[in-house]
Amino acid sequence: MNSCHPIYSRFRVLLITVLLTVAGISSYATHQRAGEITYRHLSGLTYEVTITTYTFAPSAADRCELTINWGDGQSSVLPRTNGPAGQTPAGIFCEHTGENITIDIRLNIYKGVHTYSAPSTYRIWVEDPNRNLGIQNIPNSVDVPLYIETMLVINPFLGGNSSPVLLLPPIDNGCVGIPYLHNAGAYDPDGDSLSFRLVSCRGAGGLDIPGYKLPNEVDTQTPGSFTINPVTGDIVWESPTRQGEYNFAFLIEEWRNGVRIGYITRDMQVNIVACNNTPPELHVNTDTCVIAGDTLRLFVLATDADNHKITLTAEGGPFIMPVSPAIFHQPDDSAGRVSTTIAWPTVCAHVRTMPYQIFLKAQDNGSPVRLFDLKTVNIQVIAPPVENVQADPMGNSMVLNWNPHKCSEAKGYRIYRRTGSSGFAPGACQTGVPPETGYRLIAETSDINLTSYIDDNQGFGLVRGVNYCYIITCWFGDGAESIASEEVCASLKKDMPVITNVSVDATSETGGQIYIAWSKPTELDPVQMPGPYIYRLFRSAGFSNANRVQLAEYTSLNDTTHTDTGINTRDTAWTYTIEFINNTPGNVFTIGFTPPASSLFIRTIPSDRQITVSINANVPWINEWYTIYRMNETTGLFDSIGISNRPAFTDTALINEKEYCYLVRSTGTYGTPGYIDPIYNFSQERCERPYDNVPPCPPLLLVDVECDVRELRFRWEDISQTCAPDIDRYYLYQVGNPHILLGSFPASVTSYDYRPPSTIAGCFFVVASDINGNIDTTSYHRVCTSINDCPRYRLPNVFTPNSDGFNDLFVPFPGYTSVERIDLKVFNRWGVVVFETTDPEIRWDGKDKNTNKPCSDGVYFYICDVYEIVGTPEEPGEKIIEKRTLTNSLHIFR
Repeated sequence: MNSCHPIYSRFRVLLITVLLTVAGISSYATHQRAGEITYRHLSGLTYEVTITTYTFAPSAADRCELTINWGDGQSSVLPRTNGPAGQTPAGIFCEHTGENITIDIRLNIYKGVHTYSAPSTYRIWVEDPNRNLGIQNIPNSVDVPLYIETMLVINPFLGGNSSPVLLLPPIDNGCVGIPYLHNAGAYDPDGDSLSFRLVSCRGAGGLDIPGYKLPNEVDTQTPGSFTINPVTGDIVWESPTRQGEYNFAFLIEEWRNGVRIGYITRDMQVNIVACNNTPPELHVNTDTCVIAGDTLRLFVLATDADNHKITLTAEGGPFIMPVSPAIFHQPDDSAGRVSTTIAWPTVCAHVRTMPYQIFLKAQDNGSPVRLFDLKTVNIQVIAPPVENVQADPMGNSMVLNWNPHKCSEAKGYRIYRRTGSSGFAPGACQTGVPPETGYRLIAETSDINLTSYIDDNQGFGLVRGVNYCYIITCWFGDGAESIASEEVCASLKKDMPVITNVSVDATSETGGQIYIAWSKPTELDPVQMPGPYIYRLFRSAGFSNANRVQLAEYTSLNDTTHTDTGINTRDTAWTYTIEFINNTPGNVFTIGFTPPASSLFIRTIPSDRQITVSINANVPWINEWYTIYRMNETTGLFDSIGISNRPAFTDTALINEKEYCYLVRSTGTYGTPGYIDPIYNFSQERCERPYDNVPPCPPLLLVDVECDVRELRFRWEDISQTCAPDIDRYYLYQVGNPHILLGSFPASVTSYDYRPPSTIAGCFFVVASDINGNIDTTSYHRVCTSINDCPRYRLPNVFTPNSDGFNDLFVPFPGYTSVERIDLKVFNRWGVVVFETTDPEIRWDGKDKNTNKPCSDGVYFYICDVYEIVGTPEEPGEKIIEKRTLTNSLHIFR
């Protein structure tokens, strides 16, 4: 036959590919050493993904292409993109054959572009048979695939994201008895925060490899330690004791604004051999900073005690910057000692919150292994200060001006203020204004070209005569802030009264009393305001100054006190302001209103054997600390029980249902000579009774997954013996929106067996209620399960439908869970479908669906789309379906 149907022709190609793949696995699957998946955001929902693998170069199990699973139910075959065209060791022609980085190691890069349909969380993964033979910490490693995974979070609220780039390769050598070091050289192009943690190497189906151990755990007698620094990513194997090849894996997680936005997994290999030399040593300053616009010069020295030749290399973000990258002149290899200076002419585009990293490596030419030392240099690029800040009084405001900042990339300015000078001068590498200086942020602009600001205390006006000090910084889009400007101070003319006291003298619902005092003006202009003068005192309820009621009028400048009586001081605060009037006959006008000042008002928050006193005030001075008083039931007087420098205090070790009464005295200041200092003011009195309203602490929950019966067996901590002796019931929930109650149990029950209706994947927690009904479902210890906790759905490649009662039906391997349905088609050698089903149990008896007669002995082929219900810790409780495609040959023997 010279022609065939095109669909049939394509299927024949697929069958031949499947047959060759299956037949080739056992012969050629001994090559995978290391790998990772990275991605780059192109636009919208489109990403370019790169698979990087390292393989045994002479192995015939070479891959011109690799299949990638995008995490949205789709997969693609990606071509290798590096190296020249040619034949692989298996005699297969490839457009690109990879690059040999050593005699035995080949670097392979595969690239592809994918567009997702919607924002979500996607797990991108690759599984490729198989690892190399003889990995010390992976049993039967030659039969274990390499599985690598990357998580991509597409969230329009967080913006586009590209994964970190790993600049240092994952193939290393080490020596017995000498600490082994590794760093992936992770550089994040978006400037996101990175964290690092060790994870298990994974194999078939993305499951943890059975029997996998960390490299140091192979020698059980002298295990030593194997650790990763969660901040720098430095991996240290304290002292390898056995020769051989070891694999380990770690996650590099990205964080933006405290939210995890993705991760990549590196699975890598180190070869430990016997050595008789010592590694070189690097000498370099590992933490430094540079002001944008200056050139960083970093001196690097490497020495070798064995006088071997040293090769010094450097990688890192500064060398791949698109603008003004760092310059590293690699020195000639030198025996025993080599040095160079890295120069980085920084610019404002380099400013960011996270430090840049340079990864230095000094490697000797020793035999049989070239030993090395590795150092990570953290470089913080910071913005220069705002210059020439000036403060000029104008009425009851302060006009601030400054020079335009040198960094046009900044988004705007931040204005900080305090009363009185702090003497603050930023230290080396210090940016922003620390709160301990007494400065507080009063304004933030979003225009870097706007270089002035009028401070009128949000419309209330500044206090006359007070010395106000200012510091200005600029800020950047990722949260970076410049070095603080020089402190500048100025005072408004004291031509207005200034309130100094608003103190509660008596607490009552109808007969309350508040004492008000003020400082008279001392810098009146006799030409502009010849007098005489009038004070008009106004009062408003609460902390606002909206509904003012006049209380009194005084015509003498020396009348500076008033007692407000017959008011409710028990239930509300009161706010006061003074209108100052020039009362010259024929020229009467208001000079201005003082900034409002409220009374000190406290609230009490009862809890179990404690009461928290919350302190509130709106005053123009600074309250530096608070003295808390509690009534002594014996003397009837208020005794001091504590001091707090923040507006809250918790009184503990109390007796529930017993009444306690409190008042607070604030200690404040204007920070300027000429005013009463310190300023004391009292709050109202307030009484409260503590009571038990605290839910029991969350129990620790454990879960065992029983795959054979598809059951989750929960056990939880009996907290009645530890933190909550008055437990009434336990409640088991599955995390969701809302949470799903799985069961309610008496205090004596601490376990439950649960059979999920669809999937074992999910997140769960237990909470307890006490005899008072206290329960909290917002704070808990959750435990999560995954479909990877059980064997994934797999099919055998042989069955014997001969009615002997053994292996008569084609069925999946047992223990699988969370399969909603399948789409299985079995083909004969001519591409004809002889059986199909959507039932995960299959139960095919070997009969042809077309004739209902037994199929003949021989080789058949199947394609099976498996639709699995995956519930993840990121999206707990949701029914998310992922499709996985299985293809293989199937032998029928009778």
